[in-house]
Amino acid sequence: MWKKFVAALVMFCAAAMALAAVDVNKATQAELDGLKGIGPAKSKAILDERKKGDFKNWEDFITRVKGVGEKNAAKFSSEGMTVNGQAYKAAAATKKEEKKEAKQDAKEAKQEAKAEKKAAAKEEKAAAKEEKKDAKAASAKPAASAAKK
Repeated sequence: MWKKFVAALVMFCAAAMALAAVDVNKATQAELDGLKGIGPAKSKAILDERKKGDFKNWEDFITRVKGVGEKNAAKFSSEGMTVNGQAYKAAAATKKEEKKEAKQDAKEAKQEAKAEKKAAAKEEKAAAKEEKKDAKAASAKPAASAAKK
């Protein structure tokens, strides 16, 4: 019974350590390899870049480590990796901001097109009014000149 208890305790501790956050600026190669999605080659690349200086934030990490993009960063973060104690959350915020900006740009373009259409219609109306005025003036001239004779 005692052996089973100790074995269960050891397994519990191992599981707790596996779920613990691994800071990329402090982790060993073994700790990095322990994260799902990071193998020996990727952990070596991370450590090589870290030798040049600690990672400032997730964007710095993504930029400096070849093969790590926003998708991998989100996956590594969900597995427990942090950069300076921070989990990765920029991807969702960035996508929301891009979507919001695109929506705003589309709205502005629609308003601009509407204003241009309105201005063009106004110009056409003014031109038609001017033509009508000119036609009226032209038709009145022959009658006035006939009256003079």
